[in-house]
Amino acid sequence: MAQLENIEAIEKRLWKSADTLRANSELASNEYFLPVMGLIFLRHAYSRYLSVKDDIVATLPSRGGKTRALTKEDFSKKSAIYLKPEAQFDYLIALKDADNRAESIIHAMESIEADYSNLRNQLPKQEYNNIPNDVLGMLLRTLNPEELKKATGDIFGRIYEYFLTQFADQGAHDGGEFFTPVSLVQLLVNVI
Repeated sequence: MAQLENIEAIEKRLWKSADTLRANSELASNEYFLPVMGLIFLRHAYSRYLSVKDDIVATLPSRGGKTRALTKEDFSKKSAIYLKPEAQFDYLIALKDADNRAESIIHAMESIEADYSNLRNQLPKQEYNNIPNDVLGMLLRTLNPEELKKATGDIFGRIYEYFLTQFADQGAHDGGEFFTPVSLVQLLVNVI
């Protein structure tokens, strides 16, 4: 029960931070929804990547003191997504305010789609151009608390559901309709 309460506290804290950033960016919920959900997906993919990486590295063959490089096939065998360095969450977190975060996030999403045909044209990309660079930086940091660094799919599933509910409620308050594209729902269900 304590873990459940902890998940609920994480959900609420993450939502409050993300919603505050949304309000400060003057974006409507429907404009902020896909970018936030895309970053939650990327955060989950990175946590899963890290959770299996050491096991994969330990089993990589070596010859003459050189170890074979990691491949997407290594990660697929462990039900994880291989992330090139520029698609890893820590890389995005480390970007400076002078860097174009939207461009970097778009590149990260395109990198994943290039490696995984089932994800092609499924991840949000251009939506990041509508969010101010400083807000993207704060959003990335918001989605990177210590608790999520070792989180499992169950926790991300709960966070995703919580955010969907909150965005739907916010969309109703905004007087707009809230629609989750079927492809995004299916993608996240499959990943989680």
